[in-house]
Amino acid sequence: MNNEYNDWLKTKEAEARKKQEQFMDRIAGKLKRSRLREAPEHPFRGAPMYWRELEWSLEERLARFEDNFTAAGGHVARPADLEAAKTYIMAKAQALGARYILRQDDPTLAELGLDEALAATGAKVSVWNGHRSEAWIARAAEADFGIVTADHAVAYTGSLVVQSAAEKGRSVSLLPTTLFAIVPVERLITRLGEVLQTFDAAGREALPAGIHFISGPSRSADIENDLTIGVHGPGIVFALLVG
Repeated sequence: MNNEYNDWLKTKEAEARKKQEQFMDRIAGKLKRSRLREAPEHPFRGAPMYWRELEWSLEERLARFEDNFTAAGGHVARPADLEAAKTYIMAKAQALGARYILRQDDPTLAELGLDEALAATGAKVSVWNGHRSEAWIARAAEADFGIVTADHAVAYTGSLVVQSAAEKGRSVSLLPTTLFAIVPVERLITRLGEVLQTFDAAGREALPAGIHFISGPSRSADIENDLTIGVHGPGIVFALLVG
């Protein structure tokens, strides 16, 4: 019985391969050229050299990032320092009536001193710290503001790059109604490839738990091409280029 089954499989495979050859021959005939039976050579790998050499000045990176990020529906502010960034977020919290804020457990965000300042206004601030006793995903879904520090920002695409880890839960950037991303200007680069190269160089074992590319607020047009903002993530996104 087993031999009969194997013979039947071989027959079916031969029939399938014959049909595949006929199908490919018909395509080649329609294109009026001979069949390629070997993979063509690919002498080039990755981006061409001229693209890898592209590097804008800081002022151009700032201007291009702002243009591209706002074109996607995001908001950009350029506070001079962390104190100015804190003042900006405080003003937005008051204007938007934010009562619950969730931030990453990040030294830069701790330096802001937002926790005490917001608590004084009656808002509650929680710090994602990876403790499993806390229902962090539920807390993130309830949050008015999520505050993160961007690991990189890309001027050419207008994208924020946010890595996740135990103390930097991805839900902080994905679930709150409004997202604030603190971007030290030295982390603003020209090309997306510059970010990807750092992950390649670090190796597979050093990859973070998640790498998230954020280009403005969440948007979807899955249903009848009707554009809707904020379906799969924050509907309002602020990038604060600090420095």
